[in-house]
Amino acid sequence: MLPHFPGEPKKQLRRALLDENPAPDDKAGMDRNPATEVSRMAATRIESDSMGSVEVPEDRYWGAQTQRSLEHFSIGRERMPLEVVHALALVKLASARANRALGKLDAARAELIERAAKEVAEGMFDEHFPLRIYQTGSGTQTNMNVNEVIANRCSELAGKPLGSKAPVHPNDHVNMSHSTNDAFPAAMYMAAALGLERGLLPAVERLRASLAAKAAQWGGIVKIGRTHLQDAVPMTLGQEFSGYAAMLAEASERLRSVLPGLGRLALGGSAVGTGLNTPPGYARLAVAEIAALTDHPFSVAPNLFAAMGAHDALVMASGAIRTLAVSLCKIAGDVRLLGSGPRAGLFEIILPANEPGSSIMPGKVNPTQCEAVTMAALQCMGHDAAVAAAGAGGILEINLYKPLMIYNVMQSIAVLADCCLNFARYCVDGLEPNRARIDSFLKDSLMLVTALSPSIGYDKAAQVAHHAHTRGVALKHAALELGFVNEEEFDRLVDAYAMAHPHADEED
Repeated sequence: MLPHFPGEPKKQLRRALLDENPAPDDKAGMDRNPATEVSRMAATRIESDSMGSVEVPEDRYWGAQTQRSLEHFSIGRERMPLEVVHALALVKLASARANRALGKLDAARAELIERAAKEVAEGMFDEHFPLRIYQTGSGTQTNMNVNEVIANRCSELAGKPLGSKAPVHPNDHVNMSHSTNDAFPAAMYMAAALGLERGLLPAVERLRASLAAKAAQWGGIVKIGRTHLQDAVPMTLGQEFSGYAAMLAEASERLRSVLPGLGRLALGGSAVGTGLNTPPGYARLAVAEIAALTDHPFSVAPNLFAAMGAHDALVMASGAIRTLAVSLCKIAGDVRLLGSGPRAGLFEIILPANEPGSSIMPGKVNPTQCEAVTMAALQCMGHDAAVAAAGAGGILEINLYKPLMIYNVMQSIAVLADCCLNFARYCVDGLEPNRARIDSFLKDSLMLVTALSPSIGYDKAAQVAHHAHTRGVALKHAALELGFVNEEEFDRLVDAYAMAHPHADEED
């Protein structure tokens, strides 16, 4: 039983329990205050918390604290990522098992919590987690949202009315042996680690493989290289694309390098890191359950004060994701430039024509996939800037920007995973070389003169290039006209393929 992460299909198994009305703030209601919707609904029930009673829509499984949050934090449209909700549900499931094993929780309640938490982790109650990102910096409202939904589902399973807090109480039983301050950062790290492992890394590999396939396919196509957007010495189109594939291989290495840090969970620290109200052995048992449930080597953080007061591992992960975004921006930008044209640009590669490019210019095809990637990459760079600033917001024993940090990290994971898959499928896989254009540029390039420098010297080689350029003649003609080499010497020295493979004897 595993939670859902980018790239995995979402289950919609709970629809039968809901009517056709969207949850508050869904779809067309995104611009409304969800709290005001309660008065418009025909059926409500009364839920209570330590501050009193509140009306909650009858068909929703959340409780009083969630409803209060909908009213008090109706800011923006960004919601808590469901990956965090699913991870929190796994924390509750693992905690129930640990508490039962330690004699803290009776078998009947533990079984109910396990079943309800499993359903939440599998996405069956996704409609019941409507809270915004801009809430308390600890994520308490989202933690209570999860506690309330699980507790109410337990009531339903036990044949009790929603809101009865019987036989399972959201605080006393679902939240037993942990607090928001250790459970929420644990869920953050779980969501980020599993999102990288199951969503982003496979997507990066898919794009890397596509680029590597083009590199291998185009290994024999010699073209002119460019530096400073000016002609440079020859290379192959395959070599050019091998660089892109290597960039993504290195990006994957960087992403994998942050997984150990994300694998060290704060669970067991309770409120400030001391472990108050947690029984001996709880953290070890609960985290072992989480590792088994996710098939990921999660462990208890060696220092819970650091794990709760700062989230440097998440900042580092965000930096690795940002570096991938930078690489994708460069790769997509280069593909766009190489495909520019078709008559007035480089047009060395032919991009797939996925859709009409202009509403006014018939026949125009634009590099739309490249543009989507570069826009997404820039957005993810912005996400990282917010994560870095938020990471610096740790105050004494707690960081107060948790929801913002994990929202931006999960957004970047999802966006870049989609970018890699779409860019591979709808652009790179369909790229074709424009051999005529490539050969024309290569033939006319003045920078082939670089091969003459070792024989005739830099100054004479420069004269050849300038002579050819000012007279509008071929490089060979200029070299012969100046008398610096004969025809046999020129043909032997100026070999574009050999120039692209100067160390061919050393290559495997």
